[in-house]
Amino acid sequence: MATPADEIVVGACVDAGGSALGMPQLCADWMPNQIFWLVVALILTFLILSRIALPRISSILAERSGTITNDLAMAEDLKQRAVEAEAAYEKALADARQEANKIVADARADIQKDLDAELAKADARIAEQTAESEKAIAEIRDNAATSVKDVAKDTAKALITALGGEADAKSVTAAVNSKMKG
Repeated sequence: MATPADEIVVGACVDAGGSALGMPQLCADWMPNQIFWLVVALILTFLILSRIALPRISSILAERSGTITNDLAMAEDLKQRAVEAEAAYEKALADARQEANKIVADARADIQKDLDAELAKADARIAEQTAESEKAIAEIRDNAATSVKDVAKDTAKALITALGGEADAKSVTAAVNSKMKG
């Protein structure tokens, strides 16, 4: 006796040997069954994705968005700090230049003051030496005039004596003095 499992249902998609005719997925007799299982698989996939996978994905996306937002805020903060640091650097540099210019001006003023003091000392020494030199020159002139008078008197006496005359000291002195005055 034949059991129902042994019986082969012959239809549009199965031959007498139980083999499928063509591709079983394209058999019109089996389409409703395939559509049912397709709908069941899609519903299960949707439920798994919506209850498990999508919340995890959305939490990861929210975390990334938060991280990106925090990173952008931190970058903006760092950029602001960099701008402030640059402004502080520029101000410090300007202050340092101003201070350096002040130091240079003070040093120049001190040097000029010292130079003026040394020049005044040198001028005083030069004036003192000039006065001493003028005094020495005046003394030499006076001595030279006296020496010239003495030489002139001696020369006049020697000439008079050489010419055979007698030289009187008073007359020779009077003649030399009158010629020296003009």
